[in-house]
Amino acid sequence: MVDVAHTNGYTSVPFLIGVTGGTSAGKTSVCQKIIESLKETSGKVALISQDDFYKELSSEELKLANNAQYNFDHPDAFDMELLCQTLSDIASGRPVRIPKYDFKTHSRMKNEWTELGRCDVILFEGILSFYHTEIRDIFNMKLFVDCDADTRLSRRVSRDITDRGRDLESVLHQYTTFVKPAFEEFCQPTKKYADVIIPRGHENTVAINLIVQHIRDILTGQIRRRHNGVMNGGDHHIVPHLNGFATARPH
Repeated sequence: MVDVAHTNGYTSVPFLIGVTGGTSAGKTSVCQKIIESLKETSGKVALISQDDFYKELSSEELKLANNAQYNFDHPDAFDMELLCQTLSDIASGRPVRIPKYDFKTHSRMKNEWTELGRCDVILFEGILSFYHTEIRDIFNMKLFVDCDADTRLSRRVSRDITDRGRDLESVLHQYTTFVKPAFEEFCQPTKKYADVIIPRGHENTVAINLIVQHIRDILTGQIRRRHNGVMNGGDHHIVPHLNGFATARPH
């Protein structure tokens, strides 16, 4: 494990936060709330989505995807080599280029990247953020956004029809065939790795405010943290058990 130095209130490498949860659980909304709350903090904050690391599909896989027959929720759907290298570079303080993914064409946009330089805080959100050990161990803080299945399905239907040009039948077929089983097999079991579990997503302002305050303390150097994913530099709880809104990881 590596100690992270502070210089004039800034960290020499970014504070990496992993955020996971089921499809349409509100991961992005939670991240945006955190970023919005940190605007007054003199530090640069960035958000990266695991979705932008979907692998390039073969012609046969593309046919399956266009017919809602491809499993985008399986770990094999992601370009793990590129993702691991990118996060490793970020954790070392090196600039990176983040690919952009087009969900309407099921392909990575050609010659389009997001240049990401030095940041103080980086949030990484995705359905499988904690699935691979080599990625999970990079994060300094791990958040699991919890949301009931009916709400997630309702949000996904609305999103995929409105934003991604899908029809209702294909969305429901994909959900029952791939999304729901994959969540139960690959995502839900990783809840045990979370430092904080956030029911109700961005509506849970108590949990988000406590997380934001912890990040502010990190940025100002008030907390000496270790690069081991444990909050407050040891096996302590950043948040108490308040009406079940958040729990610390069990190990």
